[in-house]
Amino acid sequence: MKLYCSFLLLLLNIALQAQTKADIIIVGGKISTFDDNKSQVQSIAITGNKIVMAGTNVQVMKLKGRNTKIIYANGRRVIPGLFDSHLHVIRGGRFYNTELRWDGVKTLKRALEMLKEQAQRTPEGKWVRVVGGWNEYQFEEKRLPTLEEINEATGKVPVFILYLYGKAWLNKAGLERLMINTDSPNPPGGLIEKDSNGNPTGLLLAEPNAFILYSTLAKLPELTTAEKINSTLQYMSELNRLGVTAAMDAGGGFQNFPDDYTITDSLHKLGKITLRLPYFLFAQKKGTELQDYSTWINMVDIDQQGTNDINQINYHVEGGGENIVADAADFENFLYPRPELPATMEANLKPVIQLLVKNRWPFRIHATYNESITRDLNVIEEVNRETPLDGLIWFIDHAETISEENMMRIKKLGGGISVQHRMAYQGESFIHRYGKKAALAAPPVKRMLEIGLPVALGTDGTRVASYNPWVALHWITTGKTIGGTQIMAYEHLLDRSTALSLLTSGGYKLIKENENNGKLQKGYYADIVILDKDYFSIADEQIPYIQSVLTVVDGKIVYASHEYQSLAPARLPVIPLWSPVKYYGGYQSK
Repeated sequence: MKLYCSFLLLLLNIALQAQTKADIIIVGGKISTFDDNKSQVQSIAITGNKIVMAGTNVQVMKLKGRNTKIIYANGRRVIPGLFDSHLHVIRGGRFYNTELRWDGVKTLKRALEMLKEQAQRTPEGKWVRVVGGWNEYQFEEKRLPTLEEINEATGKVPVFILYLYGKAWLNKAGLERLMINTDSPNPPGGLIEKDSNGNPTGLLLAEPNAFILYSTLAKLPELTTAEKINSTLQYMSELNRLGVTAAMDAGGGFQNFPDDYTITDSLHKLGKITLRLPYFLFAQKKGTELQDYSTWINMVDIDQQGTNDINQINYHVEGGGENIVADAADFENFLYPRPELPATMEANLKPVIQLLVKNRWPFRIHATYNESITRDLNVIEEVNRETPLDGLIWFIDHAETISEENMMRIKKLGGGISVQHRMAYQGESFIHRYGKKAALAAPPVKRMLEIGLPVALGTDGTRVASYNPWVALHWITTGKTIGGTQIMAYEHLLDRSTALSLLTSGGYKLIKENENNGKLQKGYYADIVILDKDYFSIADEQIPYIQSVLTVVDGKIVYASHEYQSLAPARLPVIPLWSPVKYYGGYQSK
C-alpha cells in the first residue's frame, strides 16, 4: 500500500510538472517587467494566455518542455504590450485601406509624389483620401499643399485631404463628383476657389468642430464588406507592428451603434481580433442623446460582457462617451478661439450622466479646456450628491488646459484623465493663439501624477493625430512637436519609464483592470512586445520610429518581423488591389 501511494504521488508529481511546462519562452532579453520593483529580467515563460514566470535564463528554462517554443530575444528590449487609452480602432479599421497616410512623411514633395502615384492607380468611381495624422510642420518645407499642387498631382481623380480637425481640401475632380459647379454657393464652412474665368478649381473646408468635414467624408464611397474586414485586420496588424496590444475605442462621429460595429463583431466571433478592445458608445445626434443611451443600456448588460479566457480577448462595450451630449463637446481645434459651451449644456448633460450612473455605466467626457471641465464637473458633482458615483469608472479625455483645482475635484470624485499627444500635432497652433507660457504644461501630466490621479496616455488616432504611440512617448518625454518645436517646459516632462507606464498599465488602472494586465509578471496576461530599438537608450529623435519585431497578445503571436517573421501567421494580401496600404503601408518611417 505504501509503495502504491508513493507510485501515485510520483505520477501526480509528473503530471503537475507536465502542466507547468511553458508553451512559449522568450529568453535572453532585456525584459522590463514594470512590476512593483521595476525589475529587469532575462527571460519570460508563457503557458496558455498567462505569464507563469519571469526571471533569469536558468530559472525560466527549467519550464522548457518537449513542445515549448523558444524565442531568442538576442538582447533586445522587451516590454508589456502598449495600451492606447484613446483610439478610434473600429471606425479607423473600416476605412484604413482607403487612406493614403502622410503620417511621418518628411517632405511635402514626397507627400505630393505619393498623392500623384495613388491617383494614377485609383480606379474610376473611387477617391484618393488623405485623412489626418499629419501637419505642415513635419515637412521640411514647413507649409501646406496648395490646391494648384493638389490638382496637378491628381488630375481627374477626386481627392479629399483632411488636415487634423480643422481643414479639408477637395480637388476640382472632387467638386465635379459632388456636383459642385460654377453656380453653386459656398457650402457651410467652405470656400470654393475659382480660376480667372470663374471656373471652380477646388474647395477649402474649414470649421472649428469638424462636423462639415466629417459629413463630407461620410459621403464618399465605402469599401465592400469583404474589403472592410480586410481593412480592419490590416489596421489591427499595423497597430500590432507598433507594439499596441490593447486600445480603448472612443467611438467617434459617424460611428453608429450597433450598425457600424458588425465588422469587428464578426471578427470577434471568429477569434480574429488581435487587440484587447473595450469600446465606448458615442452619442451621434444632438437632442437624442438621452434616448440613445436609454436604448443602449437596455441592449447591453455591462456586467455580462467580455471574456478574458484562453480563447477570446476582451471586446465589449465599456461604457458611454467620449461624446455624451453635443452641448458638452468643446473642439480641440486651436486654429479657432476657445468655444463657449451653450447655456443649455448643464440641463442636457445632467439626465444622461444620471442615467449612466444609476445603471453603473462607466463614462468618459471629451473636454479640452478648463472652462468646459469646470462646467462638466459641476454637473457630475450634482449627480454624485443625488446618486453617489461610489467607485464608478469615469474620466476626462484631453484636458490640455485643466487647472489644479479641477484636478483635485476629479480626484475627489474618483475619476481619472486620459491624455493624448494632440499637442505634438497642434502645439504650434496652440502657441500662436495662446502664447508660449500657456503651452509650458499643456496638459499638466506630471502634476496630475503628483497629486495621485489615475492617468493614461493615448493618441486619438486616426484623424486628429497619428495613431503611432511612439510619437506620444516622444512628445511627453521631450516636450517637442513633430515639427521639432519645444512647447512643454523641461520641468513638466516625464522620464521614459514613467511615460511608458502610462501606455502600458496606465489604461488598465483607468478602467480598474490592472490586477492582471499591463505588467510582465507571474499571473498576468501575456501581452508582450520585443522592440527593434531599445527605448531606454536610443536618442530622443529615434523614439517615434520604434517598431515591434514580435508582438504577443493573450499568449498568441500576432505580429512578427525580422528574424521572427516565420513565427507569426502569414500576412493577408491587401484588398482592394489599388489600396494605398498595399503600396505604402501605414505610418511612414522613411
